[in-house]
Amino acid sequence: MKIAIASGKGGAGKTSLSTNLCALLAGSTDVVLADLDVEEPDSAIFFNTGFQEEPVYRMVPEWDPVRCTSCGKCQEVCNFNAVIKLLDEIMVFPELCHSCHACSMLCPESALPMLPRRIGLLRKGILERLTLLEGRLDIGEEQAVPLIARANKVLNGKNFRDKIIVIDSPPGTSCPVIEVTRNADLVLLVAESNPFGLNDLKIMVDTMRILDRDMVVVVNRAEGHETLIEDYCTSEGIPMIAKIPHSRKAAEYYASGRLLIRDLVDIRTEFIKIRDYIFSIKSTREIERDRDHIG
Repeated sequence: MKIAIASGKGGAGKTSLSTNLCALLAGSTDVVLADLDVEEPDSAIFFNTGFQEEPVYRMVPEWDPVRCTSCGKCQEVCNFNAVIKLLDEIMVFPELCHSCHACSMLCPESALPMLPRRIGLLRKGILERLTLLEGRLDIGEEQAVPLIARANKVLNGKNFRDKIIVIDSPPGTSCPVIEVTRNADLVLLVAESNPFGLNDLKIMVDTMRILDRDMVVVVNRAEGHETLIEDYCTSEGIPMIAKIPHSRKAAEYYASGRLLIRDLVDIRTEFIKIRDYIFSIKSTREIERDRDHIG
C-alpha cells in the first residue's frame, strides 16, 4: 500500500506526520518512508541511520559541431526552448531539457547525442523494520520530476512489494506533487485549521479529484474551538481521520529533531487513529484482492 502525505503549502506538517506515522507503523509492520520532497529532504533528521547512495542521471543532448550543418531542425522540434540555433552555433540549455530525445533522434546528422547528466542522489537507510529512502536533488538542478520518477521506480520494485510505503511529498500542486501522488493508493492531506489552510486544502482536493485519488484529511495544529476544516470535509464527503492538537511542546520537539509520539500522549493518540485507519483500509483491500483472485 502506497500512501502519499501532501498539502497545499509548505510548513503544514507533512514531514512531522510522515516521520511519526512511520515510527509508529514500524512497531508492528515493515514500512518504507520515502522522502520525495527532493529539493529539501529532512526526514532523516529524525532517524539515526547510515545511508547507501546511488547517483541519479537524466539524458540531455550535447552538440557536436563537427557533424552539425546548422539546419535548425533541433530548434524546430524542441518544445521547451532547450536547444537554440544562433547563426552556425547550437546552444543547449540542460536545465530546460525534458529528455524527450526529439532533437537527438530527428537530427539528420546525428549531431546531438544524448549523454547522462547527474541530477541528484537516492539514499537508502535501514533501521530495524523501517526503511528510509531519500531523494536529494543536486544544488542548481531545476527539475525534480526525473529524480522522483526514479525513486518511484525503485519503490515499485520487488524489494518493497509487501511493505507499507509512506511518501513525504513536495508542497503545493506543481509537477513534482503530481508525479508523487499519481500512483498512490491513498493521499493523506494535511491541513492547518485556519482560513489559509482551508484555501490550500481546497486546491489540493480539486487536484486529487482530477487525478481520481482516494483521499483523507488530517488537521494539524488544531485548536479546540475551530471547525473550519471539519465543516468543509463534512460538506465534501471527505473523511477527516485525526486532529493533531496545537502544542508548543510539539514545536520544541520537532525543532530539536525528536519524534512527537514518544512522550506526547495526546498527539500519540491521534497518530494511533491514523495508523488504525491505514490498517483497516489495507485489510479491506487485501480481502477484495483475495476474493477477486478466487473468483
